Amino acid sequence: MLLLMTMATAFMGYVLPWGQMSFWGATVITNLLTAIPYIGTDLVQWLWGGYSIDNPTLTRFFTLHFILPFIIATFTILHLLFLHETGSNNPCGIPSDSDKIPFHPYYTTKDILGMTLLLLILMALVLFSPDLLSDPDNYTPANPLSTPPHIKPEWYFLFAYAILRSVPNNLG
Repeated sequence: MLLLMTMATAFMGYVLPWGQMSFWGATVITNLLTAIPYIGTDLVQWLWGGYSIDNPTLTRFFTLHFILPFIIATFTILHLLFLHETGSNNPCGIPSDSDKIPFHPYYTTKDILGMTLLLLILMALVLFSPDLLSDPDNYTPANPLSTPPHIKPEWYFLFAYAILRSVPNNLG
């Protein structure tokens, strides 16, 4: 559930620049919801705020992109509280109490060091080469009358794109 909400937040943030790739990415992904029987078309029209992707869609995506991280943080805290309260599942039934080490300072220092290194790399990437991971077509303003020749998702959605492409389109 946390993964799906994180992917939804990333997708809605991807749509916000309102370039060619953002517009057509929003068109393709939101039209996937029409595959849901009975309510798919109504759900897409509600999400779009009309009969096509336009300014109401952008406003809704911005609102959801802002609110979803707080919901994700709440669910993460709840998950950690429940995990702390009940412990994790041990399907093998092997007692693991003998090999435990304290979380602090061993894991906290390791996590802080890893997070600091990751943030330094991310900041260097953002500050010194901000356009490295973006699509050049996304700098063209959105035009519903001109479809880009090569629509492909961003790198963080490539696994889902590969799964989608592996299923033949004549199954429905």
